[in-house]
Amino acid sequence: MGLADKLIEANTPKAAGSTTFAFSALQFLNREKLFGYSFRKECVMLRLVLLVAFLCSSVGYEAQAAEKRQQSKQKPAAFSWVNPAESRTPGLEHATFRSPSMGIDVGFFVYLPEAYRQPIHRAKRFPVVYYLHGGRPGSEKKSISLAAFIHQATTEKTISPTIYVFINGGPVSHYNYPEMENAMGEDVFIHELIPHIDRTYRTIANRSGRAIEGFSQGGRGTMRIVFRHPELFCSAAPGGGGYATEKRISEEGGRESETLRFEEGYNTWDLAKAYAVKKNAGLPAFRMLVYVGTEGFNYENNLEFMEYLDSIGVPFHRLLVSGAPHSAKIIYEKNATDILGFHQQSFQMQLQDDSNTEKRQGLSD
Repeated sequence: MGLADKLIEANTPKAAGSTTFAFSALQFLNREKLFGYSFRKECVMLRLVLLVAFLCSSVGYEAQAAEKRQQSKQKPAAFSWVNPAESRTPGLEHATFRSPSMGIDVGFFVYLPEAYRQPIHRAKRFPVVYYLHGGRPGSEKKSISLAAFIHQATTEKTISPTIYVFINGGPVSHYNYPEMENAMGEDVFIHELIPHIDRTYRTIANRSGRAIEGFSQGGRGTMRIVFRHPELFCSAAPGGGGYATEKRISEEGGRESETLRFEEGYNTWDLAKAYAVKKNAGLPAFRMLVYVGTEGFNYENNLEFMEYLDSIGVPFHRLLVSGAPHSAKIIYEKNATDILGFHQQSFQMQLQDDSNTEKRQGLSD
């Protein structure tokens, strides 16, 4: 048996390790100066066989990896309404409330600034921002890493002390989906979580001190919800929303995919248009910041949606974060001050508007 035959026989069954062996052997044969025609012939044969083994094993590895990726796509993460997690951010804590509609506990994270616990401020009420996570299904712990930026900005007095609530959007992430049990994510947020927060914590319990923000799925949710409930929020900051998907839902009668269909009109495009029609008929106005990373995969459809908002007369501010991918954390690393500060400006402006309204009413009385 020749050298090539012996090496082939010894290593053919070892598929998992054949790639490394073949690559090393080829390196050796290419490096050594070999003598003798017969031995050189063996080496040529060995090189060919090892090259085939290397290519086959590589293809096999890629096929296994692709299969695992496909399996992971077919097995979505299990959903739970309660998802506690450890946090190193001071002031961030996990809590639950009992959902009246579902009869089960629902989790949320709440960031309470240091001033909230100080005796000197025991009668003070604080504005609150509700943060809507990305991804699907929902989990209140998905975006809590952003609390570190909020805490830093509060500690450095870049922003005024503000409560932040990180919500659980439900199994379909911030949508109502009655076809599935316990999947009315928007209603649980609007009709149950917000009232619970206002009863439990010292919030400014009206739209003058209430804002909404989110990224990706949470950006879509923020945009839909603020158009449906402008009476609840004075400030909104939808980030990186997938408006191409929302447009498909609009154009295909509520269909997002083969297995997911929503009520007609339940999308950002149709809701924006409906708001634009009614905003001059007494609907409350809110300030809005639409932000997206220029390297994110939703960048182009955000630009398209911004053009649409302009065309129907919905006012908004825009923030294009240069060089940022589709990542709320990286966008916060680059521009947290702009986003956090936007809500602060909204609160201040709304409080001033409320004060002016009260003065006008006092004069008329």
